[in-house]
Amino acid sequence: MFETPLIERFSRIHPATPFVFWIPVYSYLAFRGYENGVGLGAGLGLGFLGLFAWTLAEYVLHRWVFHYVGPRLWQRRVHFVLHGVHHDFPQDADRLVFPLGASIPLGITFYLLFRAIVGPVLVDPLFAGFGFGYLVYDGTHYAIHHFRMSSRWGKWIKRHHMIHHHTGQHARWGVSSPLWDYVFRTMKSS
Repeated sequence: MFETPLIERFSRIHPATPFVFWIPVYSYLAFRGYENGVGLGAGLGLGFLGLFAWTLAEYVLHRWVFHYVGPRLWQRRVHFVLHGVHHDFPQDADRLVFPLGASIPLGITFYLLFRAIVGPVLVDPLFAGFGFGYLVYDGTHYAIHHFRMSSRWGKWIKRHHMIHHHTGQHARWGVSSPLWDYVFRTMKSS
């Protein structure tokens, strides 16, 4: 995809990399929340709130950032690099999960945003839940494209995403959850 070997190398990522990198980070943040006095019930509640926030972030990023194609050549190139390549080559196993060069800055941005909203103590379990949602997204997306999904939910979510790829690129923006497709009425197939 890129002529420069270094840039090409960093545009690819092994699908296990986000899990190997982020699970220790999210685990530490959940533990730090506990150490800072966030009780188990409050921590779980904040974690579920973070997971819920991830589903909205996933929808918004996919719909309005990854699928934005501007009128200028550089905007079309940015779109292709961010997401267009995935639609052109959906079976490319090395480009199905976020490279760390993208997920770390996004993670820091969301962490700082959440910290500004809920403060320095509650942010840790909230962000851990948000991050767990991100890992569910990355894992689900990889599985959809590379595994035979045999459970009822697996078959349904795979079909949901394949409709987005093949007949409805202007619908079905949720990858790991269709929640916001129902809320914003974007479940149509074309």
